[in-house]
Amino acid sequence: MSLQELAAPVNTVEEKWKLLPAFLKVKGLVKQHIDSFNYFINVEVMLSSVCSRYLNIYVGMPDVEESFNVTRPVSPHECRLRDMTYSAPITVDIEYTRGSQRIIRNALPIGRMPIMLRSSNCVLTGKTPMEFSKLNECPLDPGGYFIVKGQEKVILIQEQLSKNRIIVEQDRKGAVGASVTSSTHEKKSRTNMIVKQGRFYLKHNTLSEDAPIGIIFKAMGVESDQEIVQMIGTEEHVMSAFAPSLEECQKAQIFTQTQALKYIGNKVRRQRMWGGPKKTKMEEARELLASTILTHVPVKEFNFRAKCIYLAVMVRRVILAQGSHKVDDRDYYGNKRLELAGQLLSLLFEDLFKKFNSELKKIADQIIPKQRAAQFDVVKHMRQDQITNGMVNAISTGNWSLKRFKMDRQGVTQVLSRLSFISALGMMTRISSQFEKTRKVSDTPEGEACGLVKNLALMTHITTDMEDGPIIKLAFNLGVEDVNLLCGEELSYPSVFLVFLNGNILGVIRDHHKLVNTFRLMRRAGFINEFVSISTNLTDRCVYISSDGGRLCRPYIIVKKGQPAVKNKHIEELAQGYRNFEDFLHESLVEYLDVNEENDCSIALYEHMITKATTHLEIEPFTLLGVCAGLIPYPHHNQSPRNTYQCAMGKQAMGTIGYNQRNRIDTLMYLLAYPQKPMVKTKTIELIDFEKLPAGQNATVAVMSYSGYDIEDALVLNKASLDRGFGRCLVYKNAKCTLKRYTNQTFDKVMGPMLDAATRSPIWRHSILDADGICSPGERVENKQVLVNKSMPTVTQTPLEGTAPQAGQPQFRDVPITYKGSTDSYIEKVMISSNAEDSFLIKILLRQTRRPEIGDKFSSRHGQKGVCGLIVPQEDMPFCDSGICPDIIMNPHGYPSRMTVGKLIELLAGKAGVLDGRFHYGTAFGGSKVKDVCEDLIRYGYNYQGKDYVTSGITGEPLEAYIYFGPVYYQKLKHMVLDKMHARARGPRAVLTRQPTEGRSRDGGLRLGEMERDCLIGYGASMLLLERLMISSDAFEVDVCGQCGLLGYSGWCHYCKSSCHVSSLRIPYACKLLFQELQSMNIVPRLKLSRYNE
Repeated sequence: MSLQELAAPVNTVEEKWKLLPAFLKVKGLVKQHIDSFNYFINVEVMLSSVCSRYLNIYVGMPDVEESFNVTRPVSPHECRLRDMTYSAPITVDIEYTRGSQRIIRNALPIGRMPIMLRSSNCVLTGKTPMEFSKLNECPLDPGGYFIVKGQEKVILIQEQLSKNRIIVEQDRKGAVGASVTSSTHEKKSRTNMIVKQGRFYLKHNTLSEDAPIGIIFKAMGVESDQEIVQMIGTEEHVMSAFAPSLEECQKAQIFTQTQALKYIGNKVRRQRMWGGPKKTKMEEARELLASTILTHVPVKEFNFRAKCIYLAVMVRRVILAQGSHKVDDRDYYGNKRLELAGQLLSLLFEDLFKKFNSELKKIADQIIPKQRAAQFDVVKHMRQDQITNGMVNAISTGNWSLKRFKMDRQGVTQVLSRLSFISALGMMTRISSQFEKTRKVSDTPEGEACGLVKNLALMTHITTDMEDGPIIKLAFNLGVEDVNLLCGEELSYPSVFLVFLNGNILGVIRDHHKLVNTFRLMRRAGFINEFVSISTNLTDRCVYISSDGGRLCRPYIIVKKGQPAVKNKHIEELAQGYRNFEDFLHESLVEYLDVNEENDCSIALYEHMITKATTHLEIEPFTLLGVCAGLIPYPHHNQSPRNTYQCAMGKQAMGTIGYNQRNRIDTLMYLLAYPQKPMVKTKTIELIDFEKLPAGQNATVAVMSYSGYDIEDALVLNKASLDRGFGRCLVYKNAKCTLKRYTNQTFDKVMGPMLDAATRSPIWRHSILDADGICSPGERVENKQVLVNKSMPTVTQTPLEGTAPQAGQPQFRDVPITYKGSTDSYIEKVMISSNAEDSFLIKILLRQTRRPEIGDKFSSRHGQKGVCGLIVPQEDMPFCDSGICPDIIMNPHGYPSRMTVGKLIELLAGKAGVLDGRFHYGTAFGGSKVKDVCEDLIRYGYNYQGKDYVTSGITGEPLEAYIYFGPVYYQKLKHMVLDKMHARARGPRAVLTRQPTEGRSRDGGLRLGEMERDCLIGYGASMLLLERLMISSDAFEVDVCGQCGLLGYSGWCHYCKSSCHVSSLRIPYACKLLFQELQSMNIVPRLKLSRYNE
């Protein structure tokens, strides 16, 4: 190639963003939850059952047991409505002996597994949209959540430091140490290496004190000091740093392996192992070193070679980090792993399955000695409820507690928020950090969880575990030398690189470049899995190969010789549909890189930035953003906090939830009456189908000051627009009750309406009930009216033995379900069904239609939130020369300090789009150019600045400035003034202190707090203070004896036995309570009284 050709600009692949929808079909967004769950159900369930007698174990399809032993398939929507769990039976094939014959039983149920929606075992998998509608499901619903007891629960992605990796860090005092959290299937333990006064110690919680590292080496069979030093490193400064640790052995007089094991055996915290053979201290120490310390390094027949080298590498890392302070970064994403639903459930299931088996064994051991073994049938004793309840409880409460791993976590699951489609999608990509709230340190909420809750970007994929056998074979074939064949000194040669596989030492290699390059070629050719990553760390001289689960990775286009591998012809084939994303991977056009491998690559953002060194090309820059931030048009023209605010508010916007929203009966559901697609959209909006389920309306906005009711971001709304349905929303609530049967053969009843004695018509409270005592659909409900006239028996327990059973009819008391609300509602529908426990279930859906009023909250997509400050009739609104009246008038002072230029551009692009009849794009780092948009405006005879000539509606004169005028997409947020309204005159009080309750839900008082009290003191308004703090709160009359100063009772002092000096005064009840509580603790508060007129 000539220099001219090299310097010529790289031709761009115009439509390369079409790779995105292809990627999102197979991976990304919610797919990682589903993939991980599928892997668990189809692969890991088998692994956990490699127990003695289980031939096979598998999970079926979701079903429900209606009557005894009659099952039928169930759809997720039915589970939501009937408060059931969407779960499938787990069945096993077993063989066992009964008496003398061997029996093989197939398909025995052992419990039920909750099923994730859209996973491989779900009813919905592979269905067409037509079949979805038959099942009452929305085809756009992301899936990836569970339905437990009728609630939609999401298992959040959990983030934690990666297992089996050496992490060198500094403690608070500045001392450097290394720690490894090793985790295998059986054990999980953490090993620390610490430095005290220049000596190295191994710290582990099974050892009662820190063991010197030299002794550990000797106990592992490396007895000669020379060999130890060779392993750690023969450079001068390394040897001098390690020398004091060798003297430690000398002091303790330990030279051989047996002496070292004895020393460690004395330091072991004794585990009280009931049963089992008694082991000597030495054996115990050897076991401990082999299986518990650095668990993940395998030791076969007490050959400690690999573990010694691993330990030596740890020591070496610490020594090298001491001088140069190169400690690892805990917050770096290469050192992190993300746990998905599949991994968490597999831990839980394994735990429950082990418990199940041990109970079975216990029962067998109890029964077999007593009766002859012939009658014992194991099938009769397999209890299903244990596994079922364990899974259901963990998912519904979010408490994951496993005995084996000493793991105890709260808040792993959350209820899927269904405020809008975006809030549901945003919840699926949320990451919750494992050090919640302990360490106080662009998609993150502001407030206390800032930086701890993160969201995945658009094209992120999270890997699952895979087989490492082929990788080991390939590595040895590529010239990696096995670590067991070396004397150890080679580790510290400058040209030799260690090769790690998932944190275990595989071997060493001289020519690491060749290894890495060949490895990548093999991966691109498809000989090994596309998610295996290989990267070099030059400071530690290591090559890391990772194939474990939970790493973050994204796809990139491969660049060869300064040219992107993906050409226009490939994209055309993709668009025509005979090439999919997998083909791009197999033909080495696209590959996945994880965080560690990205460090070895040079990635260009656009084609014109490609240089000779470039290895990869970003598919699209806007995939940097997640789901919520992807909705914002022109986010790269906004100040960054504004984008963060919009990410939080986009989840509260009312809109459509899904195509099945009319069939759902949720606790609370907000819908917009007339939602619209945004005029200015982004690529992300198309990819996640937001425009099929939009949450907002295109409002014509005039940016001007009007009436003074628009101060501080308030908006002025046009009354005629509201009459035409702008911002009108429906609020759905539900009421539900169950009718149970009780143990003493009584049951709840629903009584008919009570009739008035004189008029023979139902009383007002029961006026909406049907003859069966349940309200009828379409009726209007007012506050305190009855929805279901339920009554329950007064006695529900079985009478005790020996007491006479109650004769005659059982007595019932009324427990009606009443409606409570500040405004009336309408009954939309009534559902009568039964739940899983065979009790009747009545659900009532209540509807309110609300139009915007003063105090309702609106927001554009740029974090510009404001409340409605005034509603003006259309005749008083300004209008432009084509006669258009704005829907919203916004104060211009909202722009300068906030610097949301994106909103200005959105208005221009929206205006041009309306005139042209097309949608414009405001995609991040791209989108429609302002220049082109302005030319469109000029072509239609408008000013290129987007300003209009506007006439005042009040005076009829033209305004003296041109007004910025055009459509902006506005969202109505769920905060409405009707739900916040609260006042109180008299009302309920707390029982203990007799002070007014607090909170709107309990009709509480408005507290005059300490700071308000300080202000009143500053004013000197003493009687106002007295009134607020005592008279209108908890004034109380007490009788006090003037002689002893104690509280009396009805004019009589019990202490002095007289009523001579008793006088009555008013103090706060809380004060009287304090005195009495002090008396109960042997402290006597005495009140000194003096007459007020003396």
